[in-house]
Amino acid sequence: MNEYDSSRMADLLAQTHHMVATSEEGEADMLLLNTCSVREKAQEKVFSQLGRWRKLKDKKPGLVIAVGGCVASQEGEMILRRAPYVDIVFGPQTLHRLPKMLDEVRRTRVKALDISFPEIEKFDCLPPPKVDGAKAFVSIMEGCSKYCSFCVVPYTRGTEFSRPFDDVITEVYELAGQGVREVNLLGQNVNGYLGRTHEGGESSFADLLRFVAAVDGIDRVRYTTSHPLHFDDELIEVYRDTPQLVSHLHLPVQAGADRILSLMKRGYTTEYYKDVVKRLRAARPDISLSSDFIIGFPGESDEDFEQTMALIEDINFDQSFSFIYSQRPGTPAADLPDDVPMEVKKARLARLQARINEMASAISASMIGSEQVVLVDGPSRKNPAELTGKTQNHRSVTFTGKQAWKGRFVRVKITDSYVNSLRGEALGLVERLNTEAA
Repeated sequence: MNEYDSSRMADLLAQTHHMVATSEEGEADMLLLNTCSVREKAQEKVFSQLGRWRKLKDKKPGLVIAVGGCVASQEGEMILRRAPYVDIVFGPQTLHRLPKMLDEVRRTRVKALDISFPEIEKFDCLPPPKVDGAKAFVSIMEGCSKYCSFCVVPYTRGTEFSRPFDDVITEVYELAGQGVREVNLLGQNVNGYLGRTHEGGESSFADLLRFVAAVDGIDRVRYTTSHPLHFDDELIEVYRDTPQLVSHLHLPVQAGADRILSLMKRGYTTEYYKDVVKRLRAARPDISLSSDFIIGFPGESDEDFEQTMALIEDINFDQSFSFIYSQRPGTPAADLPDDVPMEVKKARLARLQARINEMASAISASMIGSEQVVLVDGPSRKNPAELTGKTQNHRSVTFTGKQAWKGRFVRVKITDSYVNSLRGEALGLVERLNTEAA
């Protein structure tokens, strides 16, 4: 979501102020920091970065420093007090007002602060998206109304709202016209999407997926992040009949103990989660699953953690985003005693990550000898003479090929495997995907 927001800020400032991005901080007329407050470590990095930028402002007083995103929304005026050299503070839902705030700051030299939550106004005020590549993010909804006890998102991005169906489809058509072949639909609770249609009705997430997949030129559809409670039969049916929807799903579970899930206010049990996965795999047997895990949530016992490990064995996850519990100010869980010793948290995290890495390695090894259709991202970072791209199950594949293949689909035979990446041999271009090649 932040990557999408950052690209939209760049599009907006290019349109209103003819600004272009620079990789050299010393060349900039404006330094813009887009922030995340999901974990404490990310939030701490904000002020470290601002401290480094202060030296640039000392040398160039006319430099404008702006802080946006969730830390801006959460901290607000505190940022201006703690870092008085910052000029603009704005939230995720007010990034469209950035040009006006910039003009006001330059004109009056008075600091600007806007962390309000106007809903759909943001998207109505943004220019058409511009992309350079075959992949693009499309934000279809923002905010969250689940209020999980550990999560700060509802307080920093506001309550849940969905973009109108026609607006989303129009954006996808525009991206397809620019050569985009894969779209990734974004939302804090993306499968809870319920968008207004021009006929006055509402479109479900399943309906939206089918329409996006039907856009000419779009051959792959991904989305993130989903919530288990919104995995109904209609959505699972899309996996059965829509080959453009990839065989990879990120479905956060957070914990494998019902007691901890209740304290987290997740609204489901482990049996419910496992039933969702069972029905998904019946519809799409080759689906690859990743998940989120919070380790050391207040009150997590050894038995609770063992239940999480048992869930991992039952599901056979392909990847995880797993972190030690990070207390977030203002959330209900912040009032719970953080009673799990840090050395215990670290040991549990290491064990969980090691096991999931073993599972991922086994899945990668099972792909050796198979043929995969890869959307080429471009040159490999480790060896620019080679190409890299992603399979359906979101694995990076490195292989030898032509630089002109960037942004195109290539059939690749997998010859070697690593934990989350593969090596292969190019067999040739795939001009358009069909049910078998998708």
